[in-house]
Amino acid sequence: MKRDFAGHALLQILVHLAGALPLLWLVMDFFTANLTANPIQAIEQRTGLTAVSFLAASLACTPLAWLTGWKNLTQRRKALGNYGFFYAALHLLTFFILDYGLDFAAIWGDVGKKAYILIGAAAFLLLLPLAVTSFNYWMKRLGKNWKRLHRLVYIISPLVVLHFFMAKKGDFLRLSGDILQPLAFAALVALLLILRLPPVKQALLQLKSKITRGAAV
Repeated sequence: MKRDFAGHALLQILVHLAGALPLLWLVMDFFTANLTANPIQAIEQRTGLTAVSFLAASLACTPLAWLTGWKNLTQRRKALGNYGFFYAALHLLTFFILDYGLDFAAIWGDVGKKAYILIGAAAFLLLLPLAVTSFNYWMKRLGKNWKRLHRLVYIISPLVVLHFFMAKKGDFLRLSGDILQPLAFAALVALLLILRLPPVKQALLQLKSKITRGAAV
């Protein structure tokens, strides 16, 4: 019991450290003028990449928990998702305030040229109710509807990856330009979503059971 509690506490600490470090690093780089020649773009890119990373990490918790039997992972899923939302909000605020100076006419004018703006905004708006209802109060208040609402993550995840892909300067069809990171995240998110499909989950659990029984013999 003490070992389980210690593991739970350690994992909780590591998650919160992981959530705080990107922001601390960004602030340090800002005050030491270490944000490249275009600091606003650097902030946008780093907060966006951090948001995608935390979203992928939150998606990974459930399949990793039932594959490894480490149930504490599912309890950290919410915190990871909330950190993803936090950095997505910083990403959005940087774009609207620092980059465009709240000039919504200019933003709207660029939507036609840069469709990733619209896709990113849609992903954030869908993510907003998930962040608001992530607390235990709303889990009890909404009941079964809470799970239905949070299934929006299956729509949000592909939208976030698409936004990330389109925002990068690369050509997927020609496999040229800056496509390595978007491809890696696309593959990871696709894998994590596929693992959640009932037939895939059942097959993997059966395989795990066979391996466990074979090791016990």
